[in-house]
Amino acid sequence: MQNLERLKPLSLLLLRFALGVIFIYHGYPKLFGHTHEFVQQFEGLGLPGYFAYFSGVIEFFGGCMLVAGLFTRVAGLAIAAEMAVGIWKAGHFMADPFAIHNYETPMALCAAAFVLATAGAGLISLDHALFHEGASGGARPSRKPKKA
Repeated sequence: MQNLERLKPLSLLLLRFALGVIFIYHGYPKLFGHTHEFVQQFEGLGLPGYFAYFSGVIEFFGGCMLVAGLFTRVAGLAIAAEMAVGIWKAGHFMADPFAIHNYETPMALCAAAFVLATAGAGLISLDHALFHEGASGGARPSRKPKKA
């Protein structure tokens, strides 16, 4: 078990990278590609069309932030919230909660993003380099010399 504990920084890096690439891939066309089509899709779901831009920003830039490990908690929380709204608003869950195949991918992405929001980026990240946020998720306590 101790050997697995040592792999936590690598596992968080792999999770960040995988999620980041997925969300960059899905966010890019919403911002720089077929934006009009996505606006129509969002309106078809009963959402304002400009939510397509919000979704694109969260996915593309959130994915970039996950890959870099920068502001990982914020990006993870934004992506998890977006996925939760997507599951709810697209009706995947509400139509038939037992038809898991209809919403398994957004549910897994939501859960993985929430893990990053709660666990942090890990040691192999810009968050750690800039803000000294460790693998345990919290900021590293300052080390003040003990008074004698």
